[in-house]
Amino acid sequence: MKVGFVSLGCPKNLVDSEVMIGLSQQAGYEVTADPAEAEVLIVNTCAFIDSARRESVDAILEMAEFKKTGACRRLVVTGCLGERYRAELSAEIPEVDAVLGTDDVPGIVRAIDGIAPAEATAPPGGLLPAGRGLPTYLYDAETPRTLSTPRHYAYLKVAEGCNHRCTFCIIPRVRGAYRSRPAGSILVEARRLAERGVREIILVSQDTAAYGRDRGERGALAQLLRDLNRVDGLGWIRLMYLHPTTVTDDLLAAIAESEKVCKYVDLPLQHAAGTVLRRMGRPGTRRTYSRLLARIRARVPGVAVRTTVIVGFPGETGAEFDELVSFVREQAFEHLGAFPYSHEEGTRAWARADDVPARVKRARRHRLLAVQQRLVARAQRALVGRQVRVLVDGPVPEHELVLGGRLEGQAPDIDSRVYLTDADPGCHRAGTFVDAAVVGARGYDLLARPLLPATRCDKILDSE
Repeated sequence: MKVGFVSLGCPKNLVDSEVMIGLSQQAGYEVTADPAEAEVLIVNTCAFIDSARRESVDAILEMAEFKKTGACRRLVVTGCLGERYRAELSAEIPEVDAVLGTDDVPGIVRAIDGIAPAEATAPPGGLLPAGRGLPTYLYDAETPRTLSTPRHYAYLKVAEGCNHRCTFCIIPRVRGAYRSRPAGSILVEARRLAERGVREIILVSQDTAAYGRDRGERGALAQLLRDLNRVDGLGWIRLMYLHPTTVTDDLLAAIAESEKVCKYVDLPLQHAAGTVLRRMGRPGTRRTYSRLLARIRARVPGVAVRTTVIVGFPGETGAEFDELVSFVREQAFEHLGAFPYSHEEGTRAWARADDVPARVKRARRHRLLAVQQRLVARAQRALVGRQVRVLVDGPVPEHELVLGGRLEGQAPDIDSRVYLTDADPGCHRAGTFVDAAVVGARGYDLLARPLLPATRCDKILDSE
């Protein structure tokens, strides 16, 4: 039987999809990338914000059409949308045959077989199935997993769930309490990934810096980084999703001292005005965040800092937004994502009026990103002429003779990238590290040329 998967949402959700693919293949099913030939289609959904829910519903409806036009006989919905709206999905989209939540990853084979019940077990509007507690599932190194990322990098989930109580976020209710994987399991998985040719592992969770705290292990992430740094075959180890309250000096020391750990800190701050942060249920103020950022930059020289912010949170005034803009100008983040507030049922912020008009949210986001673009352009001009180390991701869709790659301070998919010109794709293959000179910029991206002539690429290949 052929099975097809559609994975939506964040890298953490992608890991769940890869586990479900691995479990399906272990059970003897053939996984196909063509939904028209799949007899069972699985849509792993996201439900973090309204736009993600709409994308998930659209994907479900699109896959449902293959029951009419393709080989599909069974449609399964999994993930956060399934955890949050089990009853509604089954009632409103009759083509859906089974709905699995975030705790039901191991049940994917039963769902494919038609053993899992198709009927919903949650009351309409309920966030969790009746009689069920919060999710507790956590995969380990022995769980089958098939990578869907390019061969040279992979996401590695170190923990699941979240203990923070941000008023705008539904994640703790659909993912459960924070729970860390044992370090030994993570190290085993990292070694196996390296043996398969993975050069970069990206550690993810809802709050990666909190790793081990639920197990009473102080300094667990710093020790894990030092252990991962000794794994043969890995070139880069990247950290994503660090909560500002869990970034310690020991962690920063491990980042600074470990050769393979990227000098890269992903620190979602969400806002800078203290009044907005309090309404968000977030700790800190502009002053404490500025001190934290100064400490990070002092202890990790050359670090690239990424943050995300929300504009248009209930009650956000023009003055509060101006403070956020001023903070972004002051900090000159290497990477910044800005998102309009999404009013989510089931969050504590739901009780507040969503009183910032959508057009104002869009205008504020546009203004903030314009500021960020000018800051990035200034930083890029300073890089022209410098020598950099680039991890090649492979030919870009726009031109097969131009290679895409990334600096140590650039994560895949979400950050800017490097375009390598005058580079031989047969020489500089995906997963190869290349020394290059920055020769210019294009928008948020950099242009660079390899320093090693293509006639000497045999040395690169021989060294792999």
